[in-house]
Amino acid sequence: MSKTVLIVDDSASIRQVVGITLKGAGYTVIEACDGKDALSKLTGQKVHLMISDVNMPNMDGIAFVKAVKQMPAYKFTPVIMLTTEAGEAKKQEGQAAGAKAWVVKPFQPAQMLNAVSKLILP
Repeated sequence: MSKTVLIVDDSASIRQVVGITLKGAGYTVIEACDGKDALSKLTGQKVHLMISDVNMPNMDGIAFVKAVKQMPAYKFTPVIMLTTEAGEAKKQEGQAAGAKAWVVKPFQPAQMLNAVSKLILP
């Protein structure tokens, strides 16, 4: 059975690139355009990993991670922040919220799959 990954990014092109990368590696993908949209799609189904942008309208990635960590079904789901933010303060804020990894855009598909494979246990 394939593993499910939630992609949260306000950029349709980024969601598409990440989605193609993950689907090509055999993952099932759920897409959301911001944190609020992502939370509405978390309805109790098993999600093995979440990949979230930081800067988004309605609810940014840090607020999204904090909200997810309050949900019993997703409390232990690993989150990768995929962002243009490379500053140490933002990274620390992301880690404090519960993010497990930080990937800076633009990214290489192999780099993304490497991070994903480290966080999703077989």
